[in-house]
Amino acid sequence: MSAARRPSRAARASGPSRPARARQSIRQVAETWLAGIRFSGFSIIMMGVLVLAVVVLAPSIAAYAGQRQQIAEAKAEVARQEAEVARLTEERERWNDETFIVTQARDRLYYVLPGEVSYLVIDDRDPATSMPADRAVSAQVTEARGDWMQTMLRSVMTAGLAPSVTDAADPADQADQEPADQPADEGNR
Repeated sequence: MSAARRPSRAARASGPSRPARARQSIRQVAETWLAGIRFSGFSIIMMGVLVLAVVVLAPSIAAYAGQRQQIAEAKAEVARQEAEVARLTEERERWNDETFIVTQARDRLYYVLPGEVSYLVIDDRDPATSMPADRAVSAQVTEARGDWMQTMLRSVMTAGLAPSVTDAADPADQADQEPADQPADEGNR
């Protein structure tokens, strides 16, 4: 019985192998699936129209997209130029103001009005110790440590107790003159 069910070695060798059988079964499934698809004349015409529409409209859509990009770039350029025109118009209006002209003459050319005295302060500090002007400003709020009331009181007291301009005479003149109420021998001690 077992011999009847089992094919002989020669029969097994002559039949398709296992991978070949798998390929045949896949092929059969694909053929039956494709055989099950039925195309009507209307569906074939509609697919042809769809393909034709894609072929005809694709270059037009690409050109449309390119033109929209050029329009966006042109609008951005126009906006930039309008901002520049507005800035230049504002600057021209400022130069029509006499106060602005006087201020610019004072700041840029160091002009003064008749009767005024101009002082030019030159920074004589060592460049290594001075802080750079282009240093970034901190965005964080810092808190001052110390009591502002005591600091203000100390400043007022220092200013109030400082010698006045009339009291501060040349120290060389004071050394040459001896006070009249002191005897001469006390001054030599």
